[in-house]
Amino acid sequence: MPSSISSFERTIPAQPWNRLAGIAVALTPAAVVAWELYCRSLGYGPTLNDTPDLWAERREAVRPDSLVIIGDSRPLFDVDLDQLEKGLGQRPIQLAIAGSCAYPVLANLAADPQFRGTVICSVVPLMFFAPGGPLIANAEDALKKYRTRTLAQRSGHQLVMLLEERLAFLKQDDLTLGQLLKRLPIPNRPGALAPPPLPPYFSTADRERRPRMFEPCAQPGPLQNRVKLGWLPLFTPPPPPSFVPREAFLAGVKQAVEARFKDAAAAVKAIRARGGKVVFVRFPVSGEVKKIEDQATPRQGPWTRLLAESGAPGIYFEDFPELAGFECPEWSHLSNADSIEFTKRLAPHLKKALSP
Repeated sequence: MPSSISSFERTIPAQPWNRLAGIAVALTPAAVVAWELYCRSLGYGPTLNDTPDLWAERREAVRPDSLVIIGDSRPLFDVDLDQLEKGLGQRPIQLAIAGSCAYPVLANLAADPQFRGTVICSVVPLMFFAPGGPLIANAEDALKKYRTRTLAQRSGHQLVMLLEERLAFLKQDDLTLGQLLKRLPIPNRPGALAPPPLPPYFSTADRERRPRMFEPCAQPGPLQNRVKLGWLPLFTPPPPPSFVPREAFLAGVKQAVEARFKDAAAAVKAIRARGGKVVFVRFPVSGEVKKIEDQATPRQGPWTRLLAESGAPGIYFEDFPELAGFECPEWSHLSNADSIEFTKRLAPHLKKALSP
């Protein structure tokens, strides 16, 4: 007895399919052009997205004697690669990752038996000693992509970069559906006040992963204010979870932090044992973010202990008047112009710290 499924026949309606396909082919480029023009009218321009693929490409560029920069977003924005090359005589490779802990990348370099180069490592204590969570995951995601990406993924990344360098609408952090829904022109009403319209994106990036702060963010205004307010909850230590006893939670955090001191020191010693060098740098921070960091992690705590246990030199921006005078416009990063001048002034201190 034939089943009802086997006897089912799908009837394709009679339609002018060739004409419909032609209309779709004609409308798609027009829609793409219209969307591109609209995005540019908002102030967007072509820029690369700083993806794990882009990071993996830079990690593959590391040679045994390379000069590499690792850490969080501050060395991304604060270090100008051209000026550092002039000051140290070697083109650096940018491996810092926004919103990440530096340790996984430091450990990766320490575990690479071929690497005997120089590491400039940014230290934001609240991030460097993070026991887990998104800060660790962001670094691990980049490392995973470096270890596992396939030939198809490499080829796809090259194609995507060609498009991102030419099309403004491929800005993944700003022009997704979720972000665009937040921009709907909803009028103010009782109990709900709509925020003012904001300028476009925070930064651009190139193939060397050199971000440049978008100029409206470097100037007082709505974009700068939005970024400032965004940092405060990110740099405020969260309360212990309600489902874990407070004492057990704090004990676990303390144990993880102690392990990080030990593991970081071991990574530094492994690199130095092969003839490499590591220098820790505390980059400028301002305003309310500085207050939070200074209160949560005083200088005489994690920073001093990290240098003592690792044996690596350190540069703390507040120790030098020529480095301490920079203001971060949105409290956490330097503007494009200031990053150039800051790197000029930082290079001699790095050269001295890295000298035999």
